[in-house]
Amino acid sequence: MTAARSHDGPGPLRRAGRATGRALRSPFTGTARGIRKATHAHGAGESGLGKLIELHAVNGAGDVMITVALASTVFFSVPTDEARGRVALYLAITMAPFTLLAPVIGPLLDRLPHGRRAAMAGAMLARALLALTMSGAVATGGLELYPAALGVLVSSKAYGVVRSAVVPRLLPPKFSLVKANSRVTLAGLLATGVAAPIGAGLQTIGSAWPLYGACAIFIAGTFLAFTLPHKVDSAKGERRARLIDPHGEEAVPPPAPKPRGLRKDGLRRNGEKPAKERPPGLRSVGGSVFHGLQANAAHRALSGFLIFFLAFLLREHPMAGQSAAVSLAIVGVSAGVGNACGTAVGAWLRARGPEVIIATVLGLALGTAVLAAVFFSTAAVAALGAVAGFTQALSKLSLDAMIQRDVPEEVRTSAFARSETLLQMAWVVGGGIGIALPLNAVLGMSVAAGILALGAATSVRGLLGAARRGTPHPRVA
Repeated sequence: MTAARSHDGPGPLRRAGRATGRALRSPFTGTARGIRKATHAHGAGESGLGKLIELHAVNGAGDVMITVALASTVFFSVPTDEARGRVALYLAITMAPFTLLAPVIGPLLDRLPHGRRAAMAGAMLARALLALTMSGAVATGGLELYPAALGVLVSSKAYGVVRSAVVPRLLPPKFSLVKANSRVTLAGLLATGVAAPIGAGLQTIGSAWPLYGACAIFIAGTFLAFTLPHKVDSAKGERRARLIDPHGEEAVPPPAPKPRGLRKDGLRRNGEKPAKERPPGLRSVGGSVFHGLQANAAHRALSGFLIFFLAFLLREHPMAGQSAAVSLAIVGVSAGVGNACGTAVGAWLRARGPEVIIATVLGLALGTAVLAAVFFSTAAVAALGAVAGFTQALSKLSLDAMIQRDVPEEVRTSAFARSETLLQMAWVVGGGIGIALPLNAVLGMSVAAGILALGAATSVRGLLGAARRGTPHPRVA
């Protein structure tokens, strides 16, 4: 009887337990399979782009956890006047040194072409350790919080620069760069949207808990970075790109000359010095990239300005019938939705006429900012946030397409690193203006319009002229 019963299989309680376990795991495993299927579609899994998409989602989730912790400590936990002083101190201690460090990031990473995976993993691990360091100071808001925040900022921007440089090496066949960046950006936005409420929930447990969550996320990202394909670390055929000033002179010293007397075939000539090799710069490859970078700098400066200025303006003067937190949430959600829509439209447009796209969205943002200054209202502020997010995303994707189209492959990776560094510096400048400006709504919107008008004045004519002349380089399909 016992032997027969042993062959009947598991009992009803065990079968019920297994069924319950499968039912509980099903939503999570199904979601994981769905995410993996989406990120690895159209050859992204085979090329390695899918893993980069997942890594960027992890990066976005970790960064928003730290943002929640800092916002609660530096901004929301104290009166407005004190909060403004704290944020000004945060800007001075973190952003100001970053303006000095940012120009170094691109050239430094140029020297690490064989260590890009390690560089991204190092940026993740550094933020994990810094999150733990900040967890002890976040409750008091002491000065020791700010050096750690600077480290987080530098590590985050360094990751962004390396990520931009890595994307061209992971493109699937017949996959445009603008589409690849759209996928990567959308993954980061979705992860941010999921992690933000989780971080807010952890904040209710304790001020250090979002930082504990960030630490765990970044540790996972450290290991995930090393799962990227080995070709990420390949520097075959690459050279460093150099910026050229408006007069066509080199902005950095030329490379060291080759040894005297060596011909191209390696044979020595008596007393003959070969001509110096001059790798192309971002402007020397064509005006489209240079003017596109100017337009994108205006968008990025506007983003930094609006983040800081509206944060204090809406806290002091909330939208009609809304609290300060709800007012900020409305603007933040509007900007996030606009950014997601711009990314989706960019993927749909691919790279059709990127010069015209950049000029058009810059004009759209400028017109919206002017309307917000003239007819300042709740709807105008929300509309400006949405349009700013939309135009910044679409303009950046178009710039990426032009870099892929116009910059030679051997210097394209370096060009991405340097252009991203310049855009981060523009964001810092915009943020500094936003924190220093008096809290006057019309004045603020006028300054926003002025930032965009300056960008339009320096770039639109060149972009439209380049579009009319056409390009000797084939369009990105």
